[in-house]
Amino acid sequence: MEEDKGASPQSVIDAVNEIASISGFRGTIERQYGDLAARLKLLIPLFEEIRDREESMPEGTIRALATLVEALSSAKELLRFGTEGSKIYLVLEREQIMNKYHEVTSQLEQALNGISYENLHISDELKGQVELILGQIRGAKGGVDSPDIDSNEELFAYYNQSSDTAPDQAVLRRLAEKLELMKIADIEQESLALHEMVCGSGGDPGESIERISMLLKKIKDFVQTENLDMDLPPGQKNVLPSFSKSSVDGNKGTPVIPDLFRCPISLKLMKDPVVVSTGQTYERSCIEKWLEAGHGTCPRTQQTLPSTTLTPNDVLRSLIAQWCEANGIEPPRSPNSSGPTKTISACFPAECTKVELLVRKLASENPEEQRSAAGEIRLLTKRNADNRVAIAEAGAIPFLVCLLSTPDSRMQEHAVTALLNLSIRDENKGNIVSSGAVPGIVHVLRTGSMEARENAAATLFSLSVVDEYKVTIGASGAIPPLVLLLNEGTQRGKKDAVTALFNLCIYLGNKGKAFRAGIVPTLMQLLTESGGGMVDEALALLAILASHPEGRAAIGTAKAVPVLVEFIRLGSPRNKENAAAVLEHLCAGEQHHLSEAKEMGIMEPLADLAQNGTDRGKRKAAQLLEQLSRFFEQQQEGSGTGTG
Repeated sequence: MEEDKGASPQSVIDAVNEIASISGFRGTIERQYGDLAARLKLLIPLFEEIRDREESMPEGTIRALATLVEALSSAKELLRFGTEGSKIYLVLEREQIMNKYHEVTSQLEQALNGISYENLHISDELKGQVELILGQIRGAKGGVDSPDIDSNEELFAYYNQSSDTAPDQAVLRRLAEKLELMKIADIEQESLALHEMVCGSGGDPGESIERISMLLKKIKDFVQTENLDMDLPPGQKNVLPSFSKSSVDGNKGTPVIPDLFRCPISLKLMKDPVVVSTGQTYERSCIEKWLEAGHGTCPRTQQTLPSTTLTPNDVLRSLIAQWCEANGIEPPRSPNSSGPTKTISACFPAECTKVELLVRKLASENPEEQRSAAGEIRLLTKRNADNRVAIAEAGAIPFLVCLLSTPDSRMQEHAVTALLNLSIRDENKGNIVSSGAVPGIVHVLRTGSMEARENAAATLFSLSVVDEYKVTIGASGAIPPLVLLLNEGTQRGKKDAVTALFNLCIYLGNKGKAFRAGIVPTLMQLLTESGGGMVDEALALLAILASHPEGRAAIGTAKAVPVLVEFIRLGSPRNKENAAAVLEHLCAGEQHHLSEAKEMGIMEPLADLAQNGTDRGKRKAAQLLEQLSRFFEQQQEGSGTGTG
């Protein structure tokens, strides 16, 4: 039922993971919001343990979980506003914001207290963890940072001034610095936040937001007048420091055109960049000639084009114009095109502006801007399919791929998770792979934080749905670090790794790589460890691997027969089926394995499986019984007596 799904332990885990991904809290609420997100993340091990138990939950617990999911939803909205909302509003309405914060923490406390942990049989260690979290949430309601009184008084004074009052430049400077609105890009972001508040109010902003908007205009005029902005506006400052005038040919003094700005066909600076359906960008006139010549593939990737629609790459065009301006080159003028055009297709104007701004930040050399932009794109791509379309069309993928090799672990985590979210859309998979992402994802899988490694594994699984990418990913060295993650990751990380390995090992060439990486001992450990949370996945993967000669040898060396017989006797229907499949491969032509299985008492459970198992389980059981029957006949012939 839908109600049960909404009140499951997994729904709690998903809600907490969404909260944990929110970062960059602003102003005086930064500590409280950051602490709340960190405390809630500590709930994940508890609900993973509850989720992985085999017993069904009491009805009262299901209702209590529904209450907790509702409280977590309130917390998520509160925290999201703390990172995406108007900076000015967060200061001016601080008391209202903190009242809401206290309401949410009280709601969380009541929801957590409403769960009967004794009935769930969780470990003492996790019970202690819950008590610790509850104590911290209770304490959080009392501890609140003191606001910066002087700055707030100045802000309130300006907020209450009439629009024609002459501004005090010194005060405006202090406010711009305190609110971190010293750049046009930040002011544009603040304007977008106010726009979203207006949309949320049903189009009636009220006096408060109108006054904030007037105050923001004064700050913007001051920043532009004083020329404080080091990044924007276009035409005055270079948005891409890495493409500055220092990037010139040493002999001729001519700026070197960045590869990103060259058409892959003509290798010339693009005037009218457009995106084809594989996600690659070309000069419009060049790709139109290619298509008119009867070609139906992408020149760069050789993939078949499902559509010949050309989408203007407005963000890249803007970046090219800014680079030209900064390097004293006349910006290219794009000819009027009679063909069909469209802007970023999936979003409204304000959202398009936000996406374009984020891509510009990704392209900058400022690590703070890159990290912030990657984090916002990570959140946007998680929320809905339209965002995945818009962000890919805006040209974000190549920039995200570049960030995979950064030594900044947080930025790396944001980039790989954003690519994971983008890869959910099938049309983006080719763009991600052709942008050179696979080696970078494998690098994250080897060296990143645990969360980044787990998300890298999930990304590889998502990409490997396309058969040709199974080969690419296997050849990139992904399998050894996936096996390592399967051995040492969290429960979620192990599941991400095993699903990626399962998909990759469907391709025969990857099976040998998995055996050489030591996958069989790791899978046997998962089959025998207490809790058994990975049994289904481990047995399914063993069944895929057992058809390979190296696999049979490795499984036999791992002394798997007693474990497999036990699963045929007591496992779930699916586990019995997979255990029988592994054993059938293992025993083919190997009489000592048949003898061992017989000694372990396999005959009775195997006969039951042949009668009552799944269709595949029945087939495998019948094949095993036939092997055992031939084995007995050979024994009888050899001894000359019946064995009974």
